[in-house]
Amino acid sequence: MRHPVIEIMDTTLRDGEQTSGVSFVPHEKLMIARLLLDDLKVDRVEVASARVSEGEHNAVRIICDWAERRGLLSRVEVLGFVDGHESVDWIHSTGCRVINLLCKGSLKHCRYQLKKTPDEHIADILRVVDYAEAKGMETNLYLEDWSGGMKESPDYVFRLMDALRGSPIRRYMLPDTLGILNPLQVIEYMRKMMKRYPDAHFDFHAHNDYDLAVSNVLAAVLSGCRGLHTTINGLGERAGNAPLASVQAILKDHFQAVTRIDESRLNDVSRVVESYSGVVIPPNKPIVGENVFTQVAGVHADGDNKRNLYCNDLLPERFGRKREYALGKNSGKANIRKNLEDLGLQLDDESMRKVTERIIELGDKKELVTQEDLPYIVSDVLKHDVQGDRVRLVSYIVNLAYGLKPMATLRVEINGTPYEESSSGDGQYDAFVRALRKIYKGTLGRRFPMLTNYAVTIPPGGRTDAFVQTVITWQFDDRVFRTRGLDADQTEAAIKATMKMLNLIEVDFDNNGC
Repeated sequence: MRHPVIEIMDTTLRDGEQTSGVSFVPHEKLMIARLLLDDLKVDRVEVASARVSEGEHNAVRIICDWAERRGLLSRVEVLGFVDGHESVDWIHSTGCRVINLLCKGSLKHCRYQLKKTPDEHIADILRVVDYAEAKGMETNLYLEDWSGGMKESPDYVFRLMDALRGSPIRRYMLPDTLGILNPLQVIEYMRKMMKRYPDAHFDFHAHNDYDLAVSNVLAAVLSGCRGLHTTINGLGERAGNAPLASVQAILKDHFQAVTRIDESRLNDVSRVVESYSGVVIPPNKPIVGENVFTQVAGVHADGDNKRNLYCNDLLPERFGRKREYALGKNSGKANIRKNLEDLGLQLDDESMRKVTERIIELGDKKELVTQEDLPYIVSDVLKHDVQGDRVRLVSYIVNLAYGLKPMATLRVEINGTPYEESSSGDGQYDAFVRALRKIYKGTLGRRFPMLTNYAVTIPPGGRTDAFVQTVITWQFDDRVFRTRGLDADQTEAAIKATMKMLNLIEVDFDNNGC
Protein backbone atom coordinates (compact mmCIF):
# COMPACT_ATOMS: atom_id res chain seq x y z
CA MET A 1 0.00 0.00 0.00
CA ARG A 2 1.35 3.41 -0.96
CA HIS A 3 1.18 5.86 1.93
CA PRO A 4 0.19 9.47 1.17
CA VAL A 5 2.88 12.13 1.00
CA ILE A 6 1.74 15.30 2.75
CA GLU A 7 3.26 18.72 2.12
CA ILE A 8 3.65 20.89 5.25
CA MET A 9 3.46 24.67 4.98
CA ASP A 10 4.29 26.35 8.29
CA THR A 11 2.81 29.79 8.87
CA THR A 12 4.23 30.59 12.32
CA LEU A 13 5.83 33.76 10.95
CA ARG A 14 2.62 35.03 9.34
CA ASP A 15 -0.54 33.62 10.90
CA GLY A 16 1.30 32.69 14.11
CA GLU A 17 2.46 36.28 14.49
CA GLN A 18 -1.21 37.31 14.53
CA THR A 19 -1.38 35.86 18.05
CA SER A 20 -2.30 38.69 20.40
CA GLY A 21 0.86 40.27 21.80
CA VAL A 22 3.29 38.43 19.50
CA SER A 23 5.68 40.34 17.25
CA PHE A 24 8.93 38.95 15.89
CA VAL A 25 11.79 41.30 15.01
CA PRO A 26 13.67 40.64 11.73
CA HIS A 27 16.55 38.61 13.18
CA GLU A 28 14.06 36.43 15.10
CA LYS A 29 12.09 35.83 11.91
CA LEU A 30 15.27 34.83 10.11
CA MET A 31 16.27 32.43 12.90
CA ILE A 32 12.82 30.79 12.96
CA ALA A 33 12.73 30.50 9.16
CA ARG A 34 16.15 28.84 9.20
CA LEU A 35 15.06 26.41 11.90
CA LEU A 36 11.87 25.56 10.02
CA LEU A 37 13.52 24.95 6.66
CA ASP A 38 16.98 23.69 7.64
CA ASP A 39 16.29 21.81 10.88
CA LEU A 40 12.65 20.74 10.80
CA LYS A 41 12.61 20.29 7.02
CA VAL A 42 9.14 21.78 6.45
CA ASP A 43 8.28 22.01 2.76
CA ARG A 44 7.31 25.69 2.75
CA VAL A 45 7.19 28.69 5.08
CA GLU A 46 4.84 31.64 4.96
CA VAL A 47 6.84 34.46 6.49
CA ALA A 48 4.77 37.66 6.35
CA SER A 49 1.86 39.66 4.98
CA ALA A 50 2.51 42.21 2.23
CA ARG A 51 2.42 45.97 2.86
CA VAL A 52 2.46 45.70 6.66
CA SER A 53 5.50 47.84 7.50
CA GLU A 54 9.03 48.73 6.52
CA GLY A 55 10.29 46.41 9.26
CA GLU A 56 8.32 43.54 7.77
CA HIS A 57 9.71 44.32 4.33
CA ASN A 58 13.23 44.21 5.76
CA ALA A 59 12.55 40.88 7.50
CA VAL A 60 11.27 39.24 4.31
CA ARG A 61 14.23 40.61 2.34
CA ILE A 62 16.70 39.16 4.86
CA ILE A 63 14.96 35.76 4.82
CA CYS A 64 14.82 35.67 1.02
CA ASP A 65 18.48 36.63 0.72
CA TRP A 66 19.43 33.76 3.03
CA ALA A 67 17.03 31.33 1.28
CA GLU A 68 18.34 32.19 -2.19
CA ARG A 69 21.91 31.48 -1.11
CA ARG A 70 20.73 28.12 0.24
CA GLY A 71 18.70 27.23 -2.86
CA LEU A 72 15.45 27.46 -0.85
CA LEU A 73 13.86 30.61 -2.26
CA SER A 74 10.99 28.74 -3.94
CA ARG A 75 9.90 27.52 -0.49
CA VAL A 76 9.44 31.03 0.99
CA GLU A 77 5.97 32.56 0.60
CA VAL A 78 4.25 35.85 1.50
CA LEU A 79 0.53 36.60 1.85
CA GLY A 80 -0.71 39.14 -0.68
CA PHE A 81 -4.02 40.78 -1.48
CA VAL A 82 -6.25 41.36 -4.51
CA ASP A 83 -5.13 45.00 -4.80
CA GLY A 84 -3.97 45.44 -8.37
CA HIS A 85 -0.18 45.60 -8.54
CA GLU A 86 0.57 46.74 -4.98
CA SER A 87 1.04 43.41 -3.16
CA VAL A 88 2.85 41.79 -6.08
CA ASP A 89 5.28 44.72 -6.35
CA TRP A 90 5.87 44.78 -2.56
CA ILE A 91 6.59 41.05 -2.44
CA HIS A 92 8.72 41.09 -5.59
CA SER A 93 10.86 43.92 -4.19
CA THR A 94 11.79 41.77 -1.16
CA GLY A 95 13.21 39.07 -3.41
CA CYS A 96 10.35 36.64 -2.68
CA ARG A 97 8.93 34.84 -5.71
CA VAL A 98 5.81 33.15 -4.29
CA ILE A 99 2.60 35.04 -3.46
CA ASN A 100 -0.19 33.47 -1.43
CA LEU A 101 -3.06 35.53 -2.81
CA LEU A 102 -5.99 36.09 -0.46
CA CYS A 103 -9.36 36.10 -2.22
CA LYS A 104 -12.87 35.73 -0.83
CA GLY A 105 -14.06 32.13 -0.48
CA SER A 106 -17.64 32.92 0.55
CA LEU A 107 -20.35 34.96 -1.11
CA LYS A 108 -21.02 37.08 1.98
CA HIS A 109 -17.36 38.10 2.24
CA CYS A 110 -17.33 39.00 -1.44
CA ARG A 111 -20.61 40.89 -1.31
CA TYR A 112 -20.38 42.64 2.08
CA GLN A 113 -16.65 43.17 2.59
CA LEU A 114 -15.59 43.91 -0.98
CA LYS A 115 -19.02 45.11 -2.12
CA LYS A 116 -18.43 43.40 -5.47
CA THR A 117 -20.20 40.79 -7.56
CA PRO A 118 -18.57 37.36 -7.99
CA ASP A 119 -17.70 38.18 -11.60
CA GLU A 120 -16.02 41.45 -10.60
CA HIS A 121 -13.98 39.68 -7.92
CA ILE A 122 -12.95 36.90 -10.31
CA ALA A 123 -11.78 39.47 -12.85
CA ASP A 124 -9.72 41.25 -10.17
CA ILE A 125 -8.12 37.94 -9.07
CA LEU A 126 -7.15 37.01 -12.62
CA ARG A 127 -5.54 40.41 -13.20
CA VAL A 128 -3.32 39.94 -10.11
CA VAL A 129 -2.45 36.35 -11.09
CA ASP A 130 -1.51 37.42 -14.62
CA TYR A 131 0.60 40.31 -13.33
CA ALA A 132 2.41 38.03 -10.86
CA GLU A 133 3.15 35.56 -13.67
CA ALA A 134 4.51 38.38 -15.82
CA LYS A 135 6.86 39.28 -12.93
CA GLY A 136 8.13 35.71 -12.81
CA MET A 137 6.25 34.83 -9.61
CA GLU A 138 4.31 31.74 -8.58
CA THR A 139 0.79 32.11 -7.18
CA ASN A 140 -1.07 30.08 -4.58
CA LEU A 141 -4.64 31.11 -3.77
CA TYR A 142 -6.28 31.36 -0.34
CA LEU A 143 -10.09 31.07 -0.44
CA GLU A 144 -10.73 33.07 2.74
CA ASP A 145 -13.77 31.79 4.68
CA TRP A 146 -13.96 28.73 2.42
CA SER A 147 -15.63 26.86 5.28
CA GLY A 148 -18.38 29.48 5.48
CA GLY A 149 -18.66 29.40 1.69
CA MET A 150 -19.17 25.63 1.59
CA LYS A 151 -21.77 25.85 4.34
CA GLU A 152 -23.77 28.78 3.01
CA SER A 153 -22.84 29.45 -0.63
CA PRO A 154 -21.24 26.38 -2.27
CA ASP A 155 -22.37 27.52 -5.72
CA TYR A 156 -20.23 30.63 -5.26
CA VAL A 157 -17.17 28.49 -4.31
CA PHE A 158 -17.62 26.29 -7.40
CA ARG A 159 -18.19 29.30 -9.64
CA LEU A 160 -14.95 30.81 -8.38
CA MET A 161 -13.02 27.56 -8.88
CA ASP A 162 -14.47 26.97 -12.33
CA ALA A 163 -13.41 30.44 -13.45
CA LEU A 164 -9.85 30.00 -12.14
CA ARG A 165 -9.22 26.47 -13.40
CA GLY A 166 -7.27 27.49 -16.45
CA SER A 167 -5.12 30.06 -14.61
CA PRO A 168 -1.49 29.44 -13.52
CA ILE A 169 -2.51 29.12 -9.85
CA ARG A 170 -0.45 26.27 -8.38
CA ARG A 171 -2.23 25.53 -5.09
CA TYR A 172 -5.71 26.24 -3.77
CA MET A 173 -5.57 26.79 -0.01
CA LEU A 174 -8.81 26.13 1.83
CA PRO A 175 -9.04 27.84 5.24
CA ASP A 176 -11.51 27.20 8.02
CA THR A 177 -11.02 30.88 8.76
CA LEU A 178 -13.32 31.10 11.77
CA GLY A 179 -12.74 27.56 13.06
CA ILE A 180 -16.38 26.57 12.54
CA LEU A 181 -16.01 23.08 11.03
CA ASN A 182 -16.03 19.64 12.60
CA PRO A 183 -14.25 16.61 11.09
CA LEU A 184 -17.39 15.23 9.41
CA GLN A 185 -17.97 18.54 7.64
CA VAL A 186 -14.32 18.72 6.58
CA ILE A 187 -14.62 15.27 5.02
CA GLU A 188 -17.86 16.18 3.25
CA TYR A 189 -16.64 19.51 1.84
CA MET A 190 -13.11 18.36 0.97
CA ARG A 191 -14.43 15.32 -0.91
CA LYS A 192 -16.75 17.56 -2.90
CA MET A 193 -13.77 19.68 -3.89
CA MET A 194 -11.65 16.63 -4.75
CA LYS A 195 -14.41 15.06 -6.83
CA ARG A 196 -15.10 18.22 -8.80
CA TYR A 197 -11.44 19.25 -9.23
CA PRO A 198 -9.40 16.01 -9.14
CA ASP A 199 -6.27 17.55 -10.64
CA ALA A 200 -6.08 20.50 -8.24
CA HIS A 201 -3.60 20.67 -5.36
CA PHE A 202 -5.51 21.54 -2.17
CA ASP A 203 -4.04 22.73 1.14
CA PHE A 204 -6.14 22.82 4.30
CA HIS A 205 -5.71 25.59 6.89
CA ALA A 206 -7.35 24.91 10.26
CA HIS A 207 -8.20 27.16 13.21
CA ASN A 208 -8.73 25.86 16.72
CA ASP A 209 -11.77 27.76 18.02
CA TYR A 210 -13.59 24.53 18.98
CA ASP A 211 -10.36 22.66 19.82
CA LEU A 212 -10.83 20.69 16.59
CA ALA A 213 -7.90 21.98 14.50
CA VAL A 214 -5.86 18.77 14.66
CA SER A 215 -8.94 16.57 14.11
CA ASN A 216 -9.98 18.66 11.13
CA VAL A 217 -6.48 18.50 9.64
CA LEU A 218 -6.59 14.72 9.79
CA ALA A 219 -10.08 14.64 8.26
CA ALA A 220 -8.72 16.71 5.38
CA VAL A 221 -5.88 14.21 4.84
CA LEU A 222 -8.34 11.31 4.86
CA SER A 223 -10.28 13.12 2.14
CA GLY A 224 -7.32 13.45 -0.19
CA CYS A 225 -5.92 16.85 0.76
CA ARG A 226 -2.24 17.08 -0.26
CA GLY A 227 -1.03 19.99 1.87
CA LEU A 228 -1.49 21.18 5.47
CA HIS A 229 -0.83 24.48 7.21
CA THR A 230 0.57 24.43 10.75
CA THR A 231 2.28 26.67 13.27
CA ILE A 232 4.82 25.96 15.98
CA ASN A 233 3.10 25.55 19.36
CA GLY A 234 -0.27 26.20 17.68
CA LEU A 235 0.27 29.98 17.58
CA GLY A 236 -2.37 31.98 15.71
CA GLU A 237 -5.34 34.29 16.02
CA ARG A 238 -7.89 33.63 18.75
CA ALA A 239 -7.45 29.97 19.79
CA GLY A 240 -4.62 29.44 17.31
CA ASN A 241 -3.82 27.06 14.46
CA ALA A 242 -3.00 23.36 14.18
CA PRO A 243 0.30 22.72 16.04
CA LEU A 244 2.98 21.11 13.89
CA ALA A 245 4.19 18.68 16.58
CA SER A 246 0.76 17.12 17.13
CA VAL A 247 -0.05 17.01 13.42
CA GLN A 248 3.24 15.28 12.62
CA ALA A 249 2.89 12.64 15.35
CA ILE A 250 -0.69 11.72 14.42
CA LEU A 251 -0.02 11.69 10.67
CA LYS A 252 2.84 9.26 11.15
CA ASP A 253 1.45 7.01 13.89
CA HIS A 254 -2.23 6.81 12.93
CA PHE A 255 -2.23 7.26 9.16
CA GLN A 256 1.28 6.23 8.10
CA ALA A 257 1.40 9.44 6.10
CA VAL A 258 4.82 10.58 4.90
CA THR A 259 6.25 14.04 5.55
CA ARG A 260 9.77 15.46 5.42
CA ILE A 261 9.64 16.62 9.06
CA ASP A 262 12.62 15.81 11.30
CA GLU A 263 10.81 14.91 14.53
CA SER A 264 13.95 15.01 16.63
CA ARG A 265 14.11 18.81 16.23
CA LEU A 266 10.48 19.57 17.13
CA ASN A 267 11.11 20.19 20.83
CA ASP A 268 14.13 22.44 20.33
CA VAL A 269 12.36 24.57 17.73
CA SER A 270 9.28 24.82 19.96
CA ARG A 271 11.43 26.19 22.79
CA VAL A 272 13.00 28.81 20.53
CA VAL A 273 9.57 29.99 19.35
CA GLU A 274 8.33 29.97 22.95
CA SER A 275 11.21 32.26 23.90
CA TYR A 276 10.80 34.65 20.96
CA SER A 277 6.99 34.81 21.15
CA GLY A 278 6.68 35.07 24.93
CA VAL A 279 3.78 32.60 24.76
CA VAL A 280 4.50 29.89 27.33
CA ILE A 281 3.92 26.28 26.27
CA PRO A 282 1.37 24.67 28.63
CA PRO A 283 3.06 21.87 30.63
CA ASN A 284 0.48 19.34 29.40
CA LYS A 285 0.69 20.29 25.69
CA PRO A 286 1.20 17.08 23.68
CA ILE A 287 4.70 16.31 22.39
CA VAL A 288 6.40 19.54 23.54
CA GLY A 289 4.87 20.22 27.00
CA GLU A 290 7.17 20.00 30.03
CA ASN A 291 5.15 17.21 31.66
CA VAL A 292 4.04 15.02 28.75
CA PHE A 293 6.85 12.49 29.14
CA THR A 294 6.77 12.53 32.93
CA GLN A 295 5.20 9.60 34.78
CA VAL A 296 3.73 10.66 38.12
CA ALA A 297 2.02 7.54 39.46
CA GLY A 298 4.38 5.02 41.00
CA VAL A 299 2.47 2.14 39.40
CA HIS A 300 3.43 3.54 35.97
CA ALA A 301 7.12 3.54 36.80
CA ASP A 302 6.74 -0.01 38.13
CA GLY A 303 5.05 -1.02 34.86
CA ASP A 304 7.82 0.57 32.83
CA ASN A 305 10.28 -1.58 34.72
CA LYS A 306 8.23 -4.61 33.63
CA ARG A 307 8.40 -4.52 29.81
CA ASN A 308 7.39 -0.84 29.35
CA LEU A 309 3.75 -1.50 30.17
CA TYR A 310 2.91 2.22 30.30
CA CYS A 311 4.67 3.35 27.11
CA ASN A 312 3.05 4.06 23.75
CA ASP A 313 4.42 4.95 20.31
CA LEU A 314 5.11 8.50 21.46
CA LEU A 315 8.57 7.67 22.71
CA PRO A 316 10.29 10.82 23.99
CA GLU A 317 13.53 9.96 22.19
CA ARG A 318 11.70 10.50 18.87
CA PHE A 319 11.40 14.17 19.75
CA GLY A 320 14.81 14.72 21.28
CA ARG A 321 13.53 14.23 24.82
CA LYS A 322 13.67 11.60 27.57
CA ARG A 323 11.15 10.03 29.94
CA GLU A 324 11.14 11.33 33.50
CA TYR A 325 9.59 10.08 36.72
CA ALA A 326 8.07 12.71 38.97
CA LEU A 327 8.90 12.87 42.66
CA GLY A 328 6.00 13.68 44.98
CA LYS A 329 3.29 12.17 47.13
CA ASN A 330 2.04 9.92 44.29
CA SER A 331 5.42 8.73 43.08
CA GLY A 332 6.10 5.69 45.27
CA LYS A 333 9.27 3.65 45.44
CA ALA A 334 9.38 2.81 41.73
CA ASN A 335 9.64 6.46 40.67
CA ILE A 336 12.25 7.16 43.33
CA ARG A 337 14.27 4.10 42.34
CA LYS A 338 14.21 5.19 38.67
CA ASN A 339 15.60 8.60 39.61
CA LEU A 340 18.22 7.13 41.93
CA GLU A 341 19.36 4.79 39.16
CA ASP A 342 19.86 7.77 36.86
CA LEU A 343 22.06 9.33 39.55
CA GLY A 344 23.98 6.09 40.14
CA LEU A 345 22.67 5.73 43.73
CA GLN A 346 21.47 2.52 45.38
CA LEU A 347 19.59 2.20 48.68
CA ASP A 348 18.53 -0.76 50.78
CA ASP A 349 14.83 -1.33 51.44
CA GLU A 350 14.77 0.44 54.82
CA SER A 351 16.57 3.49 53.47
CA MET A 352 14.23 3.54 50.49
CA ARG A 353 11.25 3.53 52.84
CA LYS A 354 12.60 6.54 54.76
CA VAL A 355 13.37 8.52 51.64
CA THR A 356 9.92 7.72 50.19
CA GLU A 357 8.24 8.97 53.37
CA ARG A 358 10.19 12.23 53.23
CA ILE A 359 9.29 12.85 49.58
CA ILE A 360 5.61 12.15 50.32
CA GLU A 361 5.82 14.61 53.21
CA LEU A 362 7.28 17.29 50.94
CA GLY A 363 4.63 16.55 48.30
CA ASP A 364 1.85 17.07 50.84
CA LYS A 365 3.28 20.54 51.40
CA LYS A 366 3.10 21.20 47.63
CA GLU A 367 6.88 21.43 47.38
CA LEU A 368 8.44 20.54 44.06
CA VAL A 369 11.06 17.80 44.31
CA THR A 370 13.45 17.36 41.38
CA GLN A 371 15.96 14.63 40.65
CA GLU A 372 18.72 17.03 41.63
CA ASP A 373 17.18 17.33 45.12
CA LEU A 374 17.47 13.60 45.75
CA PRO A 375 21.09 13.44 47.00
CA TYR A 376 20.31 16.18 49.52
CA ILE A 377 17.16 14.40 50.68
CA VAL A 378 19.01 11.09 50.98
CA SER A 379 21.78 12.72 53.04
CA ASP A 380 19.30 14.57 55.23
CA VAL A 381 17.14 11.51 55.89
CA LEU A 382 19.89 8.97 56.45
CA LYS A 383 22.16 11.30 58.44
CA HIS A 384 25.34 9.85 57.05
CA ASP A 385 27.85 10.63 54.34
CA VAL A 386 26.70 14.21 54.57
CA GLN A 387 28.92 16.24 52.32
CA GLY A 388 29.28 19.97 52.78
CA ASP A 389 28.82 22.35 49.89
CA ARG A 390 31.92 22.60 47.74
CA VAL A 391 30.75 25.96 46.43
CA ARG A 392 29.68 28.36 49.16
CA LEU A 393 28.32 31.87 48.77
CA VAL A 394 30.17 33.90 51.42
CA SER A 395 28.56 37.28 50.72
CA TYR A 396 27.04 39.32 47.94
CA ILE A 397 25.47 42.66 47.24
CA VAL A 398 23.21 43.65 44.33
CA ASN A 399 22.39 47.28 43.54
CA LEU A 400 19.46 48.67 41.57
CA ALA A 401 19.41 52.39 40.83
CA TYR A 402 17.13 54.34 38.49
CA GLY A 403 18.87 55.13 35.20
CA LEU A 404 21.83 52.82 35.88
CA LYS A 405 22.49 49.17 35.09
CA PRO A 406 22.14 46.82 38.08
CA MET A 407 25.45 45.81 39.69
CA ALA A 408 26.46 42.73 41.66
CA THR A 409 29.55 42.07 43.78
CA LEU A 410 30.02 38.63 45.29
CA ARG A 411 32.48 36.48 47.18
CA VAL A 412 32.36 32.68 46.87
CA GLU A 413 34.47 29.84 48.16
CA ILE A 414 35.15 27.00 45.71
CA ASN A 415 36.71 24.00 47.41
CA GLY A 416 37.93 26.27 50.20
CA THR A 417 39.51 28.94 47.96
CA PRO A 418 37.88 32.39 48.05
CA TYR A 419 37.10 34.35 44.86
CA GLU A 420 35.59 37.80 44.46
CA GLU A 421 34.16 39.47 41.36
CA SER A 422 31.78 42.24 40.22
CA SER A 423 29.67 42.78 37.12
CA SER A 424 26.78 44.78 35.72
CA GLY A 425 23.79 43.16 34.01
CA ASP A 426 20.35 43.67 32.54
CA GLY A 427 18.81 42.77 35.90
CA GLN A 428 19.99 41.98 39.44
CA TYR A 429 20.13 38.25 38.86
CA ASP A 430 21.76 38.70 35.45
CA ALA A 431 24.49 40.82 37.09
CA PHE A 432 25.00 38.12 39.74
CA VAL A 433 25.37 35.36 37.12
CA ARG A 434 27.73 37.47 35.01
CA ALA A 435 29.98 37.93 38.05
CA LEU A 436 29.98 34.17 38.61
CA ARG A 437 30.85 33.57 34.96
CA LYS A 438 33.85 35.87 35.32
CA ILE A 439 35.15 33.66 38.14
CA TYR A 440 34.55 30.39 36.35
CA LYS A 441 35.52 31.36 32.82
CA GLY A 442 38.01 34.16 33.45
CA THR A 443 39.77 33.18 36.69
CA LEU A 444 39.40 29.39 36.67
CA GLY A 445 39.28 28.85 32.91
CA ARG A 446 36.29 26.54 33.25
CA ARG A 447 32.99 26.25 31.41
CA PHE A 448 29.80 27.62 32.94
CA PRO A 449 26.38 25.97 32.39
CA MET A 450 23.88 27.59 30.04
CA LEU A 451 20.58 28.74 31.51
CA THR A 452 17.87 27.38 29.19
CA ASN A 453 14.67 28.08 31.14
CA TYR A 454 13.72 30.22 34.13
CA ALA A 455 10.32 29.71 35.76
CA VAL A 456 8.94 31.63 38.72
CA THR A 457 5.90 30.55 40.71
CA ILE A 458 4.25 33.00 43.11
CA PRO A 459 1.27 31.77 45.15
CA PRO A 460 -2.01 33.62 44.56
CA GLY A 461 -3.42 35.90 47.20
CA GLY A 462 -1.51 39.13 46.79
CA ARG A 463 0.77 38.85 49.83
CA THR A 464 3.99 40.81 49.35
CA ASP A 465 5.90 38.45 51.66
CA ALA A 466 4.80 35.23 49.93
CA PHE A 467 7.48 32.68 49.13
CA VAL A 468 8.65 32.68 45.52
CA GLN A 469 9.68 29.39 43.95
CA THR A 470 12.24 29.69 41.18
CA VAL A 471 13.02 26.64 39.03
CA ILE A 472 15.93 27.04 36.62
CA THR A 473 16.80 24.61 33.84
CA TRP A 474 20.48 24.32 32.96
CA GLN A 475 22.43 22.63 30.19
CA PHE A 476 25.98 21.45 30.87
CA ASP A 477 27.59 19.44 28.09
CA ASP A 478 24.91 16.88 27.13
CA ARG A 479 23.20 17.02 30.52
CA VAL A 480 20.01 18.99 31.18
CA PHE A 481 18.89 19.43 34.78
CA ARG A 482 16.72 21.65 36.99
CA THR A 483 17.44 23.26 40.35
CA ARG A 484 15.00 25.01 42.66
CA GLY A 485 15.23 27.92 45.08
CA LEU A 486 12.60 29.09 47.55
CA ASP A 487 12.61 32.52 49.20
CA ALA A 488 10.42 35.55 49.79
CA ASP A 489 12.73 37.47 47.44
CA GLN A 490 12.75 36.41 43.78
CA THR A 491 16.43 37.25 43.24
CA GLU A 492 17.42 35.35 46.37
CA ALA A 493 15.37 32.34 45.26
CA ALA A 494 17.17 32.35 41.90
CA ILE A 495 20.55 32.66 43.63
CA LYS A 496 19.76 29.64 45.83
CA ALA A 497 18.88 27.59 42.74
CA THR A 498 22.13 28.72 41.12
CA MET A 499 24.30 27.73 44.09
CA LYS A 500 22.67 24.31 44.12
CA MET A 501 23.56 23.98 40.43
CA LEU A 502 27.20 24.96 41.05
CA ASN A 503 27.55 22.28 43.70
CA LEU A 504 26.15 19.68 41.33
CA ILE A 505 28.62 20.49 38.57
CA GLU A 506 31.46 20.71 41.09
CA VAL A 507 30.89 17.04 41.90
CA ASP A 508 31.05 16.28 38.17
CA PHE A 509 34.23 18.31 37.84
CA ASP A 510 35.83 16.47 40.75
CA ASN A 511 34.79 13.05 39.42
CA ASN A 512 35.59 13.63 35.75
CA GLY A 513 38.39 16.16 35.95
CA CYS A 514 36.65 18.36 33.40
